[in-house]
Amino acid sequence: SDYQQLGYNLRINLFQGGPLKSRSLVRDSYTPDVFQKAVIDPRHWHGRKISELGRWYEKYFLDLNVQKAMKEKYG
Repeated sequence: SDYQQLGYNLRINLFQGGPLKSRSLVRDSYTPDVFQKAVIDPRHWHGRKISELGRWYEKYFLDLNVQKAMKEKYG
């Protein structure tokens, strides 16, 4: 009957979740040695280098944050 068929469809697991092992197009497109030879350089990302001015601002804001934290902690 339709009622029995409906009950069966509700009892089975329709949403089984994602695959246990994820796959990506990049990992499938290249051999593993490409990823082993890859070097991540934080100073050179997406073709841009952090200039001396950028490094100065990093140090400047780090110093400001330290001063602010010291002022909050010690008054």
